[in-house]
Amino acid sequence: MQELKGKRVVIKLGTSVLTAGTANLHRPTMVDLVRQFAELHAAGVELIICSSGAVTAGRERLDFGRPQTIADKQMLAAVGQSALMFVWEQLFDLYGIQVGQILLTSTDFEARNRFLNARDTLNALLAHKIVPIINENDAVTTEEIRLGDNDNLSARAAVLAEAEQLVLLTDQKGLFTADPRQDHSARLITEVKSIDESLRQAAGGSGTQYGTGGMATKLQAADIARRGGTAVIIAAGLEPNIVHRLVVKREALGTRFLPVENPLKNRKRWILAGSKTNGSVIINRCAVDVLTQQRGKSLLPAGIIKVTGNFVRGETIAVMDENGREIGRGISRYRSEDLIRIMGQHSDHIAEILGYAYGPVAIHRNDLVFLIDKH
Repeated sequence: MQELKGKRVVIKLGTSVLTAGTANLHRPTMVDLVRQFAELHAAGVELIICSSGAVTAGRERLDFGRPQTIADKQMLAAVGQSALMFVWEQLFDLYGIQVGQILLTSTDFEARNRFLNARDTLNALLAHKIVPIINENDAVTTEEIRLGDNDNLSARAAVLAEAEQLVLLTDQKGLFTADPRQDHSARLITEVKSIDESLRQAAGGSGTQYGTGGMATKLQAADIARRGGTAVIIAAGLEPNIVHRLVVKREALGTRFLPVENPLKNRKRWILAGSKTNGSVIINRCAVDVLTQQRGKSLLPAGIIKVTGNFVRGETIAVMDENGREIGRGISRYRSEDLIRIMGQHSDHIAEILGYAYGPVAIHRNDLVFLIDKH
């Protein structure tokens, strides 16, 4: 167990795991999970829990049906957040472990100062051996600003924390070649070194009526985390002693995603973790080839064929190919109106066209993160 000391692990618990397939939080399952968490904590693992279940806890407390509106869901989350944390506090207290709640929204990742503040809070909790329990702040988020699911939240938390491992516990054994609920010949994919379109097609929809994240969101989350240098495992959360078997014994369970060889620097981690882009540029095939084959190149105005959205200098934008595929995202050196005027032009002409220049590139290589693997 000595080799576990100082290892930083994020564990995401889906609603289907916390309810054990029932309509309410399943205390026996949660007790057993905390027993395993306590073992890791005692071994010196820096453990971060990303917990779903707030809406379910609120619905259970109020004896409420399935929420039909966003306002209903926010109401249930407001009631359920405290109820869920009360359960976690009671269970961790059995082992003398303190927990601390962190509620996040997408804006906490988009603004760099808030990103750094969240990181500092997380590090302070871990330094005092307090287990952070993270959830999306469903009580105040709207469709426009919410992260969308706790899979993506856990991935961004892993990037934020520079975690070595992210474990996504769900109601499935891992990622299959097809949806195993519909195709009995589907095979479990045990290891993923790169994510391509065939894998995305293999990912199914939402797993249960009470959860919001399906395998597609888990695949998206895994891609975010692995690009930040974090190894990812998707596994069945209701398997006996699953946390111990994955983290301590390192059994070959579920689907494992290998991290990229060169994890991102801190600034690029923030760009990757931010979920919102304020616009996009569409680049030509030549620019796509240069950027994806020769990592370390900046995006020049000459490669841009279209600009969408309304953004200012310094905001994060998406970089798309001509087929609408997002190949990366980065911080624009120019506002959208300026990029429209200089797109397709040689960098030497920027000052002549605009009357000023912020340099020869639209997005500098130090501010550019790729979302596809190298060709």
